[in-house]
Amino acid sequence: MKISAKKTISTLLAGVILASASLSATAADLLDTVKSRGTLKIALEGTYPPFNFKDTKTNELAGFDVDVAKLLAAKLGVKPEFVTSEWSGILAGLSAGKFDVIVNQVGITAKRQETFDFSDPYTVSSAQLIVKKDEKREFKSLEDLKGKKLGVGQGSNYEERAKAVAGVEVKSYPGAPEYLQDLAAGRVDAALNDSLMVAYLVKTSNLPIKAGAPIGEVAKNGIPFQKANPKFAAALNAALADIIKDGSFAKVSNKWFGKDVSKAPAAQ
Repeated sequence: MKISAKKTISTLLAGVILASASLSATAADLLDTVKSRGTLKIALEGTYPPFNFKDTKTNELAGFDVDVAKLLAAKLGVKPEFVTSEWSGILAGLSAGKFDVIVNQVGITAKRQETFDFSDPYTVSSAQLIVKKDEKREFKSLEDLKGKKLGVGQGSNYEERAKAVAGVEVKSYPGAPEYLQDLAAGRVDAALNDSLMVAYLVKTSNLPIKAGAPIGEVAKNGIPFQKANPKFAAALNAALADIIKDGSFAKVSNKWFGKDVSKAPAAQ
């Protein structure tokens, strides 16, 4: 009986040791996994210009988020490996471990932080007005546009937001090119979009327009990854701080938006 008991205890201890080893293996920090693999698996939509899209000339992914992801991967000492995913399934894909991070303007919200950890914010944005370049009137809020015409994208959350303010004549358009043309021609008094898109549109439209007043709360966007990876979190934030400090982030930001999008939006 004593011999049998000892064997049983030995068997149990061996099982505990094996289970602990297995748990340790599965709990390896993401940084170790990425370094061992030699690549950082980065998810993005690939259909979201100017942040990420397929360049028709090169057939390669391009955009602000693509450039930022490449910089971060280089700082981590690995190669970027891009994975495209529809927005509707991108967070579920991260939960399932299909990729390491998402670099796709993911808003940092309390709800998402229940499931994922995030990098420090790398872009900030809010709703922002667009006005004619020679506009002398001051529009600091949607209330200031009562009795005026405001151009918005049809079906957008900005359309819904504008229509909630009584007295504003909301004109809906298929997209930004149409309402910017009407703005430049004086057929609307202002337009409304996200501040990051406003910066891009002002830079690329070749129309006499400028960024107007930001309105509403500022949203912060970061890079989500699975929880319980403290080494990876520290390394990713250090890499992000490095590209901001050495000027490479500002260079990419100015390339796509003509401004530093890590800072809060402001009127021109």
